[in-house]
Amino acid sequence: MATILAIETSCDETAVAIVNKRKVLSSIVASQVDLHSIYGGVVPELASRQHLETINPCLKQAMAEAAVSWQELDAIAATCAPGLVGALLVGVSTAKTLAMVYDKPFLGIHHLEGHIYASYLSQPELQPPFICLLVSGGHTSMILVKDDFEYQMLGTTRDDAAGEAFDKVARLLDLGYPGGPIIDKLAESGNSQAFKLPQGRISLPEGGYHPYDSSFSGLKTAVLRLTQKLQTQGDIPVADIAASFQATVAKALTTRTIKCALDNRINVITVGGGVAANSELRKQLVNAAKSHNIQVYFPSLKFCTDNAAMIGCAASEHYERGDYSPLDLEVRSRMDITQVKQLYL
Repeated sequence: MATILAIETSCDETAVAIVNKRKVLSSIVASQVDLHSIYGGVVPELASRQHLETINPCLKQAMAEAAVSWQELDAIAATCAPGLVGALLVGVSTAKTLAMVYDKPFLGIHHLEGHIYASYLSQPELQPPFICLLVSGGHTSMILVKDDFEYQMLGTTRDDAAGEAFDKVARLLDLGYPGGPIIDKLAESGNSQAFKLPQGRISLPEGGYHPYDSSFSGLKTAVLRLTQKLQTQGDIPVADIAASFQATVAKALTTRTIKCALDNRINVITVGGGVAANSELRKQLVNAAKSHNIQVYFPSLKFCTDNAAMIGCAASEHYERGDYSPLDLEVRSRMDITQVKQLYL
């Protein structure tokens, strides 16, 4: 079984992991949350500079914890798309250099494919086909995983991603950054039925609504107008707003994902991305799936947010198939997951 050193620097986490097939030997994540929180979001230039400062210490720690030598590694992998170009370049340049120095194959990995493979780390026997709900700060996608590396995009967001909506609503409520964990915690003391908010359906030209696409911009605006109205009446029940908002997002995602699975006759759903850690989404999706005899798999909480272990797991599968990437592979800020085969010779 292949032992892979993987690097993830697509946004604001500097991560390095050593993975053997679907077993994690080490996983190091250096968070930049404190650095960006004062700005209320990720500052690309600051993220890139921080990656440069932390990548070598992360490499050293990952190798030490895995207790492997450079000679024992089979390949070097790094996220190459999509993401912040400057941030991606740090990880990819590091991986390419290591691949040349130690004469190892290099594999460029699609970030979303990494999130799909995060579920394999907690469920090693998982096999396609399944529906993957991928929900993060930059993505809200419903992907049919037909087979290994065979993907079909069935649903997406037309505006804000789910995680982005959490961040923006947290900013509206003056809660801080990142919004997801803060709202999840605050919602525990709130009434999720206090306010009725829109789920954000996408109208079709021929009538009706798109069954799998999402829109969270209207929901964010509804929260803004609600807070403005409540301000004129006195104190704002922030916990109730947070709970109502979170429950609405979870219901919208759950309803569309279950319908997608049923329409495509798929009885397995996986969830990936930072929002996969949300307690309300986990509860609603598991409960809804049970009534339809659908199995739902979530990654462990530490593998929901950006990490290199998921990149290593995906890279291990590609390596086993004989895939490798050219050393002149370029990073991309955008790339559809259905194009992953373009990354390999």
